[in-house]
Amino acid sequence: MLIEFSIGNFRSIKDIQSINLTTAKIKELEDTNTIFITDKVSVLKSKAIYGANASGKSNFIKALVSFIRIIKQSVKDENILRYIESFQLSNETEEMPSFFQLIFISNNIQYRFGFEATNKKITSEWLYGTPNEREVCYFIRENNEIKEISKKHYNEGSKILNFFGEDNEIFRTNSLFLSAVSAMNGKLSKNLIESITSITVLSGLSDRELFNVAGTALDDDNQKIRIVDFLKLADTGIKALDLIELSKENVVEDAPTELLESIDQGNKIGLILSSHDKYSEKKKVGIQKLHFQSTQSEGTIKMFELSPFLLRALNNGETLFIDEFDARFHPLITKKIVELFNSKSNSKAQLIFVTHDTNLLSPELLRRDQIEFVEKDKYGESHIYTLVQFKGIRNNASFEKDYIEGKYGAIPFLGDFNKLFH
Repeated sequence: MLIEFSIGNFRSIKDIQSINLTTAKIKELEDTNTIFITDKVSVLKSKAIYGANASGKSNFIKALVSFIRIIKQSVKDENILRYIESFQLSNETEEMPSFFQLIFISNNIQYRFGFEATNKKITSEWLYGTPNEREVCYFIRENNEIKEISKKHYNEGSKILNFFGEDNEIFRTNSLFLSAVSAMNGKLSKNLIESITSITVLSGLSDRELFNVAGTALDDDNQKIRIVDFLKLADTGIKALDLIELSKENVVEDAPTELLESIDQGNKIGLILSSHDKYSEKKKVGIQKLHFQSTQSEGTIKMFELSPFLLRALNNGETLFIDEFDARFHPLITKKIVELFNSKSNSKAQLIFVTHDTNLLSPELLRRDQIEFVEKDKYGESHIYTLVQFKGIRNNASFEKDYIEGKYGAIPFLGDFNKLFH
Protein backbone atom coordinates (compact mmCIF):
# COMPACT_ATOMS: atom_id res chain seq x y z
CA MET A 1 0.00 0.00 0.00
CA LEU A 2 1.39 3.36 -1.05
CA ILE A 3 1.84 6.15 1.50
CA GLU A 4 4.02 8.67 -0.37
CA PHE A 5 6.24 8.94 -3.44
CA SER A 6 8.79 11.79 -3.58
CA ILE A 7 11.00 12.93 -6.43
CA GLY A 8 13.52 15.71 -6.90
CA ASN A 9 15.78 16.91 -9.71
CA PHE A 10 14.08 14.81 -12.36
CA ARG A 11 13.02 16.25 -15.74
CA SER A 12 10.80 19.29 -14.94
CA ILE A 13 10.84 18.60 -11.18
CA LYS A 14 13.64 20.59 -9.52
CA ASP A 15 12.91 20.73 -5.79
CA ILE A 16 11.60 17.62 -4.04
CA GLN A 17 7.87 17.16 -4.67
CA SER A 18 5.61 14.46 -3.20
CA ILE A 19 2.41 12.62 -4.01
CA ASN A 20 1.01 11.80 -0.58
CA LEU A 21 -1.81 9.30 -0.01
CA THR A 22 -2.32 9.89 3.72
CA THR A 23 -5.65 11.46 4.60
CA ALA A 24 -5.95 15.04 5.73
CA LYS A 25 -7.90 15.92 8.87
CA ILE A 26 -11.18 16.47 7.08
CA LYS A 27 -14.47 14.62 7.46
CA GLU A 28 -15.34 14.15 3.79
CA LEU A 29 -16.34 10.70 2.44
CA GLU A 30 -14.51 8.92 5.26
CA ASP A 31 -16.65 5.78 5.06
CA THR A 32 -15.96 5.11 1.40
CA ASN A 33 -12.85 6.87 0.07
CA THR A 34 -10.34 6.01 2.81
CA ILE A 35 -8.60 2.89 4.10
CA PHE A 36 -8.06 2.74 7.87
CA ILE A 37 -4.69 1.15 8.62
CA THR A 38 -4.74 1.87 12.36
CA ASP A 39 -6.91 4.00 14.65
CA LYS A 40 -4.60 6.93 13.89
CA VAL A 41 -3.49 6.31 10.29
CA SER A 42 -5.60 6.12 7.14
CA VAL A 43 -4.81 6.44 3.43
CA LEU A 44 -6.73 7.41 0.32
CA LYS A 45 -8.12 4.88 -2.14
CA SER A 46 -7.62 7.19 -5.10
CA LYS A 47 -5.90 10.40 -6.17
CA ALA A 48 -6.61 12.55 -9.23
CA ILE A 49 -3.81 14.67 -10.72
CA TYR A 50 -4.75 17.74 -12.78
CA GLY A 51 -2.70 20.35 -14.60
CA ALA A 52 -2.14 22.13 -17.90
CA ASN A 53 -0.41 20.42 -20.80
CA ALA A 54 3.39 20.42 -20.29
CA SER A 55 2.98 21.22 -16.58
CA GLY A 56 4.94 18.10 -15.61
CA LYS A 57 2.13 15.71 -14.60
CA SER A 58 3.52 12.84 -16.62
CA ASN A 59 7.01 13.41 -15.22
CA PHE A 60 5.82 12.14 -11.84
CA ILE A 61 4.67 8.96 -13.58
CA LYS A 62 7.96 8.68 -15.50
CA ALA A 63 9.90 9.15 -12.26
CA LEU A 64 8.00 6.28 -10.65
CA VAL A 65 8.60 4.08 -13.69
CA SER A 66 12.35 4.85 -13.52
CA PHE A 67 12.41 4.19 -9.76
CA ILE A 68 10.77 0.76 -10.12
CA ARG A 69 12.87 -0.13 -13.16
CA ILE A 70 16.14 0.66 -11.36
CA ILE A 71 15.08 -1.41 -8.33
CA LYS A 72 14.19 -4.38 -10.54
CA GLN A 73 17.13 -4.31 -12.93
CA SER A 74 20.12 -2.55 -11.35
CA VAL A 75 21.88 -5.84 -10.52
CA LYS A 76 21.60 -7.16 -14.10
CA ASP A 77 21.61 -4.05 -16.28
CA GLU A 78 24.78 -1.95 -15.99
CA ASN A 79 23.19 0.84 -18.04
CA ILE A 80 19.97 1.07 -16.03
CA LEU A 81 20.75 4.57 -14.72
CA ARG A 82 20.32 5.93 -18.24
CA TYR A 83 16.67 6.52 -17.34
CA ILE A 84 17.63 9.26 -14.89
CA GLU A 85 17.26 12.76 -16.34
CA SER A 86 18.11 15.69 -14.11
CA PHE A 87 16.45 19.12 -14.25
CA GLN A 88 18.27 20.89 -17.07
CA LEU A 89 17.01 24.47 -16.72
CA SER A 90 19.28 25.37 -13.81
CA ASN A 91 23.05 25.34 -13.44
CA GLU A 92 22.53 24.27 -9.83
CA THR A 93 21.00 20.89 -10.64
CA GLU A 94 22.23 19.60 -13.99
CA GLU A 95 25.20 17.76 -12.42
CA MET A 96 23.45 16.93 -9.14
CA PRO A 97 21.85 13.50 -8.41
CA SER A 98 18.13 12.88 -8.71
CA PHE A 99 16.19 12.01 -5.55
CA PHE A 100 13.71 9.10 -5.29
CA GLN A 101 11.87 7.92 -2.17
CA LEU A 102 8.89 5.65 -1.55
CA ILE A 103 7.02 5.22 1.73
CA PHE A 104 4.85 2.10 1.67
CA ILE A 105 3.36 -0.64 3.80
CA SER A 106 4.44 -4.26 3.41
CA ASN A 107 3.29 -7.04 5.73
CA ASN A 108 1.77 -4.46 8.08
CA ILE A 109 5.06 -2.58 8.54
CA GLN A 110 5.72 0.89 7.11
CA TYR A 111 9.01 1.26 5.21
CA ARG A 112 10.83 4.23 3.71
CA PHE A 113 13.25 3.34 0.93
CA GLY A 114 15.07 5.74 -1.36
CA PHE A 115 18.21 6.60 -3.22
CA GLU A 116 19.96 9.44 -4.99
CA ALA A 117 21.66 8.83 -8.34
CA THR A 118 23.02 10.45 -11.45
CA ASN A 119 22.85 8.69 -14.81
CA LYS A 120 26.27 7.22 -13.97
CA LYS A 121 26.22 6.16 -10.30
CA ILE A 122 24.26 5.69 -7.08
CA THR A 123 25.40 8.39 -4.65
CA SER A 124 23.31 7.40 -1.64
CA GLU A 125 20.72 4.83 -0.59
CA TRP A 126 18.70 4.25 2.58
CA LEU A 127 16.09 1.98 4.14
CA TYR A 128 14.07 2.76 7.28
CA GLY A 129 11.21 0.86 8.85
CA THR A 130 8.64 1.27 11.60
CA PRO A 131 8.22 -2.23 13.09
CA ASN A 132 6.90 -0.62 16.26
CA GLU A 133 5.90 2.97 17.02
CA ARG A 134 9.26 4.57 16.19
CA GLU A 135 11.05 4.59 12.84
CA VAL A 136 14.43 2.82 12.89
CA CYS A 137 17.33 2.75 10.42
CA TYR A 138 17.92 -0.50 8.52
CA PHE A 139 20.88 0.77 6.49
CA ILE A 140 22.43 3.93 5.07
CA ARG A 141 24.77 3.92 2.10
CA GLU A 142 26.92 6.77 0.78
CA ASN A 143 28.54 6.12 -2.59
CA ASN A 144 30.01 2.60 -2.24
CA GLU A 145 30.19 2.54 1.53
CA ILE A 146 27.62 1.35 4.06
CA LYS A 147 27.73 3.99 6.78
CA GLU A 148 25.21 2.35 9.08
CA ILE A 149 23.44 -1.03 9.19
CA SER A 150 21.19 -2.70 11.75
CA LYS A 151 22.03 -6.30 12.67
CA LYS A 152 18.67 -6.55 14.43
CA HIS A 153 16.40 -5.23 11.69
CA TYR A 154 18.49 -5.92 8.56
CA ASN A 155 20.51 -8.97 9.54
CA GLU A 156 20.59 -10.37 5.99
CA GLY A 157 22.36 -7.25 4.74
CA SER A 158 24.74 -7.27 7.69
CA LYS A 159 25.67 -10.92 7.06
CA ILE A 160 26.36 -10.33 3.37
CA LEU A 161 28.40 -7.26 4.24
CA ASN A 162 30.53 -9.25 6.69
CA PHE A 163 30.94 -12.17 4.31
CA PHE A 164 31.95 -10.27 1.21
CA GLY A 165 33.42 -7.08 2.60
CA GLU A 166 32.89 -3.65 1.12
CA ASP A 167 35.20 -4.20 -1.86
CA ASN A 168 32.94 -6.85 -3.38
CA GLU A 169 31.06 -6.31 -6.65
CA ILE A 170 27.89 -5.94 -4.59
CA PHE A 171 28.94 -2.30 -4.35
CA ARG A 172 28.95 -1.54 -8.06
CA THR A 173 28.45 2.16 -8.45
CA ASN A 174 25.36 1.61 -10.59
CA SER A 175 23.68 -1.12 -8.49
CA LEU A 176 21.41 -0.75 -5.46
CA PHE A 177 22.41 -2.49 -2.22
CA LEU A 178 18.78 -3.55 -1.55
CA SER A 179 18.57 -5.16 -5.02
CA ALA A 180 21.91 -6.92 -4.54
CA VAL A 181 20.88 -8.39 -1.17
CA SER A 182 17.60 -9.53 -2.74
CA ALA A 183 19.52 -11.22 -5.57
CA MET A 184 21.45 -13.13 -2.88
CA ASN A 185 18.16 -14.46 -1.46
CA GLY A 186 17.73 -11.91 1.28
CA LYS A 187 14.15 -12.67 2.37
CA LEU A 188 13.19 -9.20 3.63
CA SER A 189 14.85 -7.47 0.66
CA LYS A 190 13.04 -9.75 -1.75
CA ASN A 191 9.70 -9.09 -0.04
CA LEU A 192 10.23 -5.33 -0.13
CA ILE A 193 11.15 -5.39 -3.81
CA GLU A 194 8.10 -7.52 -4.59
CA SER A 195 5.92 -4.98 -2.76
CA ILE A 196 7.43 -2.04 -4.64
CA THR A 197 7.30 -3.72 -8.05
CA SER A 198 3.68 -4.78 -7.51
CA ILE A 199 2.85 -1.11 -8.21
CA THR A 200 1.62 -1.05 -11.81
CA VAL A 201 2.09 2.01 -14.01
CA LEU A 202 0.13 2.29 -17.27
CA SER A 203 -0.43 4.77 -20.05
CA GLY A 204 -4.05 5.48 -20.88
CA LEU A 205 -3.17 5.64 -24.56
CA SER A 206 -3.37 2.49 -26.66
CA ASP A 207 -0.33 0.30 -26.25
CA ARG A 208 0.46 -2.87 -28.14
CA GLU A 209 2.02 -4.47 -25.07
CA LEU A 210 -1.10 -3.79 -22.97
CA PHE A 211 -3.27 -5.31 -25.70
CA ASN A 212 -1.10 -8.43 -25.75
CA VAL A 213 -1.28 -8.78 -21.95
CA ALA A 214 -5.07 -8.46 -22.04
CA GLY A 215 -5.24 -10.97 -24.88
CA THR A 216 -3.15 -13.46 -22.90
CA ALA A 217 -5.50 -13.00 -19.92
CA LEU A 218 -8.28 -14.52 -22.04
CA ASP A 219 -6.49 -17.89 -21.76
CA ASP A 220 -7.57 -17.95 -18.10
CA ASP A 221 -11.30 -18.74 -17.89
CA ASN A 222 -11.79 -16.80 -14.64
CA GLN A 223 -10.07 -13.68 -15.98
CA LYS A 224 -11.94 -14.03 -19.26
CA ILE A 225 -15.31 -14.04 -17.48
CA ARG A 226 -14.41 -10.95 -15.44
CA ILE A 227 -13.08 -9.04 -18.47
CA VAL A 228 -16.23 -9.80 -20.47
CA ASP A 229 -18.40 -8.79 -17.49
CA PHE A 230 -16.49 -5.51 -17.27
CA LEU A 231 -17.06 -4.80 -20.97
CA LYS A 232 -20.74 -5.71 -20.66
CA LEU A 233 -21.20 -3.31 -17.74
CA ALA A 234 -19.53 -0.58 -19.82
CA ASP A 235 -22.29 -0.93 -22.46
CA THR A 236 -20.00 -2.08 -25.30
CA GLY A 237 -22.52 -4.56 -26.73
CA ILE A 238 -19.99 -7.38 -26.41
CA LYS A 239 -21.49 -10.68 -25.22
CA ALA A 240 -18.33 -12.83 -25.30
CA LEU A 241 -14.68 -12.83 -26.32
CA ASP A 242 -12.78 -15.73 -27.87
CA LEU A 243 -9.05 -16.01 -28.41
CA ILE A 244 -8.07 -18.25 -31.32
CA GLU A 245 -4.57 -19.09 -32.49
CA LEU A 246 -3.98 -18.67 -36.19
CA SER A 247 -1.81 -21.04 -38.19
CA LYS A 248 -1.27 -21.83 -41.85
CA GLU A 249 -4.14 -24.29 -41.64
CA ASN A 250 -6.84 -21.91 -40.41
CA VAL A 251 -5.90 -18.52 -41.86
CA VAL A 252 -7.74 -17.35 -44.97
CA GLU A 253 -5.78 -16.72 -48.15
CA ASP A 254 -6.86 -13.09 -48.43
CA ALA A 255 -5.65 -12.21 -44.92
CA PRO A 256 -3.35 -9.16 -44.66
CA THR A 257 0.14 -9.74 -46.06
CA GLU A 258 1.84 -8.86 -42.75
CA LEU A 259 -0.24 -11.52 -40.99
CA LEU A 260 0.60 -14.20 -43.57
CA GLU A 261 4.32 -13.33 -43.46
CA SER A 262 4.36 -13.48 -39.67
CA ILE A 263 2.75 -16.93 -39.69
CA ASP A 264 5.21 -18.11 -42.37
CA GLN A 265 8.02 -17.11 -40.00
CA GLY A 266 6.62 -19.49 -37.40
CA ASN A 267 5.11 -16.85 -35.11
CA LYS A 268 2.00 -17.66 -33.08
CA ILE A 269 -0.74 -15.18 -33.88
CA GLY A 270 -3.67 -14.72 -31.51
CA LEU A 271 -6.89 -13.40 -32.98
CA ILE A 272 -9.63 -12.05 -30.71
CA LEU A 273 -13.24 -12.40 -31.80
CA SER A 274 -16.07 -10.51 -30.10
CA SER A 275 -19.60 -11.89 -30.09
CA HIS A 276 -22.58 -9.59 -30.63
CA ASP A 277 -26.33 -10.09 -30.92
CA LYS A 278 -27.55 -10.20 -34.53
CA TYR A 279 -31.01 -8.96 -35.49
CA SER A 280 -33.49 -9.23 -38.33
CA GLU A 281 -36.33 -6.71 -38.33
CA LYS A 282 -35.39 -5.83 -34.74
CA LYS A 283 -35.70 -9.43 -33.60
CA LYS A 284 -32.67 -11.29 -32.31
CA VAL A 285 -31.78 -14.08 -34.72
CA GLY A 286 -28.39 -15.20 -33.44
CA ILE A 287 -24.82 -14.21 -32.65
CA GLN A 288 -22.34 -12.50 -34.97
CA LYS A 289 -18.60 -12.85 -34.32
CA LEU A 290 -16.41 -9.92 -35.35
CA HIS A 291 -12.65 -9.30 -35.48
CA PHE A 292 -12.29 -7.37 -32.22
CA GLN A 293 -9.38 -5.08 -33.04
CA SER A 294 -10.63 -3.92 -36.43
CA THR A 295 -14.31 -3.46 -35.56
CA GLN A 296 -14.31 -2.00 -32.04
CA SER A 297 -13.88 1.66 -31.11
CA GLU A 298 -10.64 2.93 -29.59
CA GLY A 299 -12.50 3.45 -26.31
CA THR A 300 -13.65 -0.19 -26.19
CA ILE A 301 -10.14 -1.40 -27.05
CA LYS A 302 -8.71 0.76 -24.27
CA MET A 303 -11.26 -0.66 -21.83
CA PHE A 304 -10.18 -4.15 -22.85
CA GLU A 305 -6.49 -3.26 -22.44
CA LEU A 306 -6.94 -1.77 -18.96
CA SER A 307 -9.48 -4.30 -17.67
CA PRO A 308 -7.08 -7.04 -16.42
CA PHE A 309 -4.97 -4.43 -14.59
CA LEU A 310 -7.98 -2.73 -13.00
CA LEU A 311 -9.47 -6.07 -11.96
CA ARG A 312 -6.16 -7.41 -10.63
CA ALA A 313 -5.56 -4.27 -8.55
CA LEU A 314 -9.05 -4.48 -7.04
CA ASN A 315 -8.82 -8.23 -6.46
CA ASN A 316 -5.29 -8.24 -4.96
CA GLY A 317 -5.36 -4.88 -3.20
CA GLU A 318 -2.58 -3.39 -5.35
CA THR A 319 -1.67 0.17 -6.33
CA LEU A 320 -2.29 1.26 -9.92
CA PHE A 321 -1.06 4.45 -11.63
CA ILE A 322 -2.62 5.47 -14.95
CA ASP A 323 -1.39 8.35 -17.10
CA GLU A 324 -3.85 9.90 -19.60
CA PHE A 325 -6.64 8.10 -17.72
CA ASP A 326 -9.52 9.81 -19.50
CA ALA A 327 -8.14 9.48 -23.06
CA ARG A 328 -10.71 7.80 -25.32
CA PHE A 329 -13.12 7.21 -22.41
CA HIS A 330 -16.60 8.65 -22.02
CA PRO A 331 -16.79 10.73 -18.80
CA LEU A 332 -19.31 8.29 -17.31
CA ILE A 333 -16.80 5.44 -17.72
CA THR A 334 -13.99 7.27 -15.90
CA LYS A 335 -16.40 8.27 -13.17
CA LYS A 336 -17.62 4.70 -12.72
CA ILE A 337 -14.05 3.34 -12.44
CA VAL A 338 -13.16 5.95 -9.80
CA GLU A 339 -16.37 5.10 -7.93
CA LEU A 340 -15.37 1.43 -8.03
CA PHE A 341 -12.04 2.13 -6.32
CA ASN A 342 -13.71 4.47 -3.81
CA SER A 343 -16.47 1.98 -2.98
CA LYS A 344 -16.92 0.18 0.34
CA SER A 345 -16.28 -3.11 -1.49
CA ASN A 346 -12.66 -2.04 -2.09
CA SER A 347 -10.66 -2.43 1.11
CA LYS A 348 -7.04 -2.18 -0.12
CA ALA A 349 -6.57 -1.17 -3.79
CA GLN A 350 -5.40 2.33 -4.75
CA LEU A 351 -5.79 4.22 -8.03
CA ILE A 352 -3.67 7.28 -8.85
CA PHE A 353 -4.44 8.82 -12.22
CA VAL A 354 -3.51 11.79 -14.40
CA THR A 355 -6.50 13.37 -16.08
CA HIS A 356 -8.04 16.44 -17.71
CA ASP A 357 -11.60 15.22 -17.04
CA THR A 358 -13.11 17.98 -14.91
CA ASN A 359 -16.30 15.92 -14.65
CA LEU A 360 -14.55 14.09 -11.79
CA LEU A 361 -14.02 17.31 -9.79
CA SER A 362 -17.01 16.74 -7.55
CA PRO A 363 -17.19 16.74 -3.73
CA GLU A 364 -19.61 13.82 -4.08
CA LEU A 365 -16.90 11.73 -5.75
CA LEU A 366 -13.55 12.97 -4.39
CA ARG A 367 -12.37 14.43 -1.12
CA ARG A 368 -10.31 17.62 -1.30
CA ASP A 369 -7.15 15.68 -0.37
CA GLN A 370 -7.80 13.34 -3.31
CA ILE A 371 -7.41 16.20 -5.81
CA GLU A 372 -3.86 17.09 -6.77
CA PHE A 373 -2.68 19.93 -9.04
CA VAL A 374 0.58 20.28 -10.95
CA GLU A 375 1.74 23.72 -12.10
CA LYS A 376 4.94 24.83 -13.81
CA ASP A 377 6.40 28.19 -12.81
CA LYS A 378 8.23 30.72 -15.00
CA TYR A 379 11.53 28.94 -14.32
CA GLY A 380 10.22 25.70 -15.82
CA GLU A 381 9.89 23.98 -12.41
CA SER A 382 6.90 21.71 -11.68
CA HIS A 383 5.15 22.00 -8.30
CA ILE A 384 2.45 19.70 -6.92
CA TYR A 385 -0.17 20.64 -4.32
CA THR A 386 -3.58 19.45 -3.13
CA LEU A 387 -6.94 21.18 -3.04
CA VAL A 388 -7.03 20.78 0.74
CA GLN A 389 -4.17 23.29 1.00
CA PHE A 390 -6.54 26.07 -0.12
CA LYS A 391 -8.26 27.77 2.80
CA GLY A 392 -11.93 28.63 2.80
CA ILE A 393 -13.03 25.96 0.27
CA ARG A 394 -16.45 24.63 1.32
CA ASN A 395 -17.21 20.92 1.18
CA ASN A 396 -20.09 21.60 -1.21
CA ALA A 397 -18.19 24.03 -3.46
CA SER A 398 -18.16 23.53 -7.22
CA PHE A 399 -14.61 22.23 -7.59
CA GLU A 400 -15.00 21.91 -11.37
CA LYS A 401 -16.26 25.46 -11.93
CA ASP A 402 -13.65 26.98 -9.64
CA TYR A 403 -10.84 25.03 -11.31
CA ILE A 404 -11.86 26.10 -14.82
CA GLU A 405 -12.02 29.71 -13.61
CA GLY A 406 -8.42 29.43 -12.42
CA LYS A 407 -9.03 29.66 -8.66
CA TYR A 408 -6.69 26.75 -7.99
CA GLY A 409 -4.11 27.45 -10.70
CA ALA A 410 -2.73 24.56 -12.79
CA ILE A 411 -4.51 25.71 -15.96
CA PRO A 412 -3.05 26.99 -19.25
CA PHE A 413 -2.86 30.76 -19.78
CA LEU A 414 -3.95 30.94 -23.42
CA GLY A 415 -3.08 33.67 -25.87
CA ASP A 416 -5.32 35.21 -28.52
CA PHE A 417 -5.72 32.43 -31.09
CA ASN A 418 -7.37 34.92 -33.50
CA LYS A 419 -3.90 36.29 -34.19
CA LEU A 420 -3.28 33.15 -36.23
CA PHE A 421 -5.53 34.62 -38.96
CA HIS A 422 -3.42 37.76 -39.43
